[in-house]
Amino acid sequence: MNKIEEFNAYRSQMNEKMLATDNKLLKRFFNLDTNAYTEGELEVKTKELIALACSMVLRCDDCVKYHIGKCKEIGMSNPQIQEAMSIALLIGGSIVIPHLRRAYEYLEEFDKV
Repeated sequence: MNKIEEFNAYRSQMNEKMLATDNKLLKRFFNLDTNAYTEGELEVKTKELIALACSMVLRCDDCVKYHIGKCKEIGMSNPQIQEAMSIALLIGGSIVIPHLRRAYEYLEEFDKV
């Protein structure tokens, strides 16, 4: 199993466990999160790039991986994704660099599959 499959499997498994608790607040949050990324006034690609940049600035590696995966899933190129990550570095400053390293490493995994 490669890093992408491993991340996606773990994420799915744990999401299922959390949602199985029948916690209404949790389910409502997940629903809101899912619906926020559908087509609207902004295109899905734009929303994913915003989410990727915000995730980097907030230093959430799981979120960064998720949004890189979504960007690749909807056909975005590495240069497009890398440009968004560069904007995140500009906004977040040097504290983002360790997350940028891991994001580049994760992005490389998509070239292997």
